[in-house]
Amino acid sequence: MTIEKAIALAPAERAVNLIGSDLTEKSLKLHLEGLSGVDAVGLEQRAAGLGTRSIKTTSKAWALDTIIKLIDLTTLEGADTPGKVRSLAAKAMLPDPADALTPQVAAVCVYGDMVPYAADALGSAWSNGSDNGINVAAVATAFPSGRSSLPIKIMDTKEAVANGADEIDMVIDRGAFLSGKYGVVFDQIVAVKEACRRENGTYAHLKVILETGELNTYDNVRKASWLSILAGGDFIKTSTGKVSPAATLPVTLLMLEVVRDWHLLTGEKIGVKPAGGIRSSKDAIKYLVTVAETVGEEWLQPHLFRFGASSLLNDVLLQRQKLTTGHYSGPDYVTID
Repeated sequence: MTIEKAIALAPAERAVNLIGSDLTEKSLKLHLEGLSGVDAVGLEQRAAGLGTRSIKTTSKAWALDTIIKLIDLTTLEGADTPGKVRSLAAKAMLPDPADALTPQVAAVCVYGDMVPYAADALGSAWSNGSDNGINVAAVATAFPSGRSSLPIKIMDTKEAVANGADEIDMVIDRGAFLSGKYGVVFDQIVAVKEACRRENGTYAHLKVILETGELNTYDNVRKASWLSILAGGDFIKTSTGKVSPAATLPVTLLMLEVVRDWHLLTGEKIGVKPAGGIRSSKDAIKYLVTVAETVGEEWLQPHLFRFGASSLLNDVLLQRQKLTTGHYSGPDYVTID
């Protein structure tokens, strides 16, 4: 008979409070595997129903402005340059040069080495660790694969934070998760969370990317969501945008339900970020409705919900201009990202 060794895990506060002070690989696994299974048909039916709901024309202007305020304007390409990042920052500050009343986006999301250029380009509009202004988010931990040693992931994170990143978007080790090594994934998130600590004792916000397109089942998405929250994530995020499928409405609904259940259990609010594949205002509005109906309109704020997107903003600007002028502008009305 094989006796499973009780491997102690990092004593993350949330996990200790929920599971107990004797936090081990075994106790974490028992908790995650004790979660109720996801009714896939029911989940997809709920998402489809929410996706068919429309909003009044009078509410559309509010919805479009809300979408803009929730966007992490993103460029994550190997060919990114300081010039491209500066252009992105300029668009983040003034999305529509023809309309100074257009809201600013929530954040600019770039690779860690591009953080100084983003912060410099934002200037006084940069939040710089405060609750006001545009944040600079950096992907880290061997994005997008997550295939690297923990010391490298920690160094990657610390460098981005030292460069001025207000937020870190980390990726979990999907190979470890799918192998049932939940403790490995848990301890890595805890370590990266600690690496988000600044010299003044404050922390950059941590978004944990599940890469749901590689998790295969809704049950795994639920387990990974709970694991990420227990380990200290401030946000749970669907995808890197580099794997298909990326964000989907059923997966986002499931993650919102986890966040709702966590809030009911503890009173703490966790953010959700669908990323990748959301390109139209019509689709984004479906997500707004899903958020409002699942966790409440109070979640429609940048510190609790984001869209990870690059092309979405252009469509929102075109729709916004149509509301004002009554007709669509040509493709040259918006900048090409």
